[in-house]
This record gives sequence, structure tokens and C-alpha cells, in this order.
Amino acid sequence: ASKMPSLLEALEQKYGEKETESEESDDSKEEDISISIFVPCKSPRALVPSLLVLNDCDITTAGEKDALVAKCSGVEELDLAKNKLNEWPEVFCILQQMPRLKFVNLSFNELSMPIVKIDLYWEQLRNLVLNSTYVKWESVQEMIDHLPRLEELHLSLNDYNHVHLWPEEEKCECQSDVKKEEDHDIRCFCPKFHYRGKHRHSNLRKLHFTGNPVTDWREVCKLGYAFPNLESLVLANCPIDSMNIDRPCDEKACRYGGFQRSESECESGSPRNSPHDAFRKLKVLNLNSTSLATWEDIEKLSKFPVLSCVRIQGCPLWESNEYTEHERRQLLIARLPNVETLNGGGKIGHDEREDAERAFIRYYMDKPESERPERYFELVSIHGKLDPLVNIDLRPEKRVKVLFTCGQNSEIRSVDVYRTVNDLKIRLEAFAGFSAYKMRLYYVDKDFRDIQGPEEMKYPHKQLYSYNISSGDEIIIDYKGRPSEKNPLNAVSQSI
Repeated sequence: ASKMPSLLEALEQKYGEKETESEESDDSKEEDISISIFVPCKSPRALVPSLLVLNDCDITTAGEKDALVAKCSGVEELDLAKNKLNEWPEVFCILQQMPRLKFVNLSFNELSMPIVKIDLYWEQLRNLVLNSTYVKWESVQEMIDHLPRLEELHLSLNDYNHVHLWPEEEKCECQSDVKKEEDHDIRCFCPKFHYRGKHRHSNLRKLHFTGNPVTDWREVCKLGYAFPNLESLVLANCPIDSMNIDRPCDEKACRYGGFQRSESECESGSPRNSPHDAFRKLKVLNLNSTSLATWEDIEKLSKFPVLSCVRIQGCPLWESNEYTEHERRQLLIARLPNVETLNGGGKIGHDEREDAERAFIRYYMDKPESERPERYFELVSIHGKLDPLVNIDLRPEKRVKVLFTCGQNSEIRSVDVYRTVNDLKIRLEAFAGFSAYKMRLYYVDKDFRDIQGPEEMKYPHKQLYSYNISSGDEIIIDYKGRPSEKNPLNAVSQSI
């Protein structure tokens, strides 16, 4: 098996040849060009761009430090996704040679080993991507303590079913109970531990948490308390089944209750213990493909203080065929007066919102009062009680009675207006006495019989309703090429 390369070796393989090429080209040009332009020699570090991408290179180690410093001290964005890095000391050895780093992507490197010690602070780093690294919460704690200006953090696909951003939680007795029971579904949080005020990182604005098997909104709230200035949160493909944080006060719920709730508070819905209390600054929330299944959960989103952009598609709530896509959007818009953009697209305009709110009133107007949500009564107070829409069927009448005339013969028949002209010709062959291929049809509108002449029905695949055909109208059947019948007006006079 070939030896796994270091970062330095991967760098030299990708960028190392350019230096010799440039030197050779400079030597050859000196002999041919009469006017010399003197350019300062490039230092080796200029060979490595400020955006350094080394994906899928089987990198396991950093390599020789001094050589890395010479080449990489100007790197600002580093993408090392899909390598074989699995020890934090090697990762830090790489990062320490790049003091200007603003962005680091370590996704799909197995980094589940705990961090023992970090000696440096990365003052410039704004964006850290740790998707599918299976990094432990203790390591996340340590990392963010050394990233004072971190604004965006990606922790997707890390198999997290809980959030654990405070070392103090380890002191809870119930934590050890859970470990003894080896029951990962019951997550115990010390009832005396205060999450509020324990801010982990006040600069973080964006957090991506896609594809983690977290189900409980109380766990999600701990992210909000850890990052109090969070503006954007992506929870797509997380099986969150409810936005409730109040659970029935059974013995287990009170023993293992979330937040700082005491037993006496367990059944009381304190205003501060709300689904949105942890998200005072949140503007953007992605809940696509979660397990939310009730309108009550949707209505909780209207209480988030500054939430303006929501994505919520692919949830069980939409699995029934009770609503069309348009109706679903209207019911969402009417329930979320605070949301300005919904499932992408442009800003919700005043007219669309008013139409949605009126449609919402009419939707629940016919329901029993017990099924009407609180929002219904709020909107009735704004728009008043609306008259039900008159259901007008604008589709053409399916069958009409038409007078068919062929030479001296006339007959009134009932006709399906969704038939095509060609189909009608075939059905008229017995009456006319010749084949559809030899047949011409002319339409006569009874209301304009004296004003305009017959209209030839030329197009075989055109449906009859497109002629605005109605009962009492006439269709004249003519034989192609028959001299005496060439003018269908003769047939009109004969039929009158």
C-alpha cells in the first residue's frame, strides 16, 4: 500500500512544478527579447493561492512545519474535506502555520478523538465547517473557546441526538444514570443547571445542523442559549417531531426535565419557557424534511420576535392530499404574519398576504368552532366575516344539441363538446353517407347566422368547445369536391 501523503507533500504535488516551469520560461525569454522587463522573483509562498483546496488527497499529517510556514502563511481559505485526518494535533499543526485563515472546511475527516489541548487562538477565523466529522461536543466546546470571531459554524451529519455545550452538565447525577442505563433515548439534564446566561459564543450568527437525529425542541433551544445572537439556523432533515418544550409532568419528565425548571414549574408554562425564548435574534429558520406534523407547531413560529424567512417543506403535515400546493402556501402565510419570505422566492407582497388571510377565513368558516384556530378570530377582527365564495363552474357545458345538415337531410343530435373535429367526422359517416376523409364541416352560430357566414372547421384535433358551440347551433356537412355543393351557403338556405 502506498504511504499516505502529508499536507506538505500534497501541496508540492499540486503546486510544486510551477516554480521550475516559470524559471525555465524566464531563461528562454532573455535570449529572444531585446527589451527586458525586470520582475521581482516570486517567493515560494506565492505559489500557494490564498484559497487552498486539497479535497480527497488522502492527507493524514501536516508535514514539516518550516516548509509549511514558507508556503502557506498567506492562505485565507482552506478546504481539506474528504481526507484521512483523524488526529486533532495534526489538524492544529496545519492551522498554526496559517495565521490569516478566515475559512476552514474539515468535513468528512474522522475527528471523533477528543481534543486534549489547544495552544493558539485563531483571531481571523470566521467560518468553520465540521460536517460528518463526528466531532465530540467537548471538542466543539474547546474549539469555539479559541475562535473569538467565529460567525458561521457547520455541525451537520454528526449523529448528534442531543446538545452538550456546557462542561457543567457533566456534574449532574442524572447524566451518570443515563450512561449506566445505556439508554440513549432518555437524555438527562440537570434541573438545577441554568442555561440562560451561560453564553458560549456571542459572535456566532449562522449555524448549520442538518441531518442530525435530534428530535426534541428543548435540545434545539440549547443551541439558541449557547449562541444568543444566532440569526440563521438550518435544521433540515432533523426528525424534530414537535416544537413543544412543555411535557406532561410525569415522574420521568420532572426528574429529567430540560432547562432550569424545578418540579413545581414542570406543568406551568412560564412565558420565558417558550419555544422561541432561546431565539430572540433568529431571522432565518430552515425546517425542511423535519417530522413536524401539526398546525400548532407552525403557529409557534409566529411568536419568534424577528423571524422573517422560513423554509418548511417535506414534513408529515403535507403528506395528506387535503390541500393543493397553493392552498398550503395560503394557510402558511395567513398563520405567519411575521414571515416575509416562505420556502424561497420573493418577498410576500401585501396583496398575496391579504388574499391568503381571506382564504384562511373562508377555509375555517365552514368548520366547527372547536376546530377554528386562534388565528381565525384574529383575522376575522381584521377583515370581518366574509361571504362564502359562490362556486361558479366556468367549464363549458359537456353536451349540447346541434342541428346537423347534409344536403336535404337534417337531424338534431346531442354532441359531447370535448370531442375533436376528426372524431365528430367519423361519427357522422353513417348519417352523411360518405367517409370522414371526404368530409368538410362548417359551423353556424345561431346568434350570428345572418351577420357572418359559416366557419369551416379545418383543424382535425381541435375540440368542439373551442368554437363556443352551444345548443341550437348548426353544423353543415359538405362533400369535398362536389361541384353543386361547393358553396355551403346553399346548404344553409336549404336548411332554413
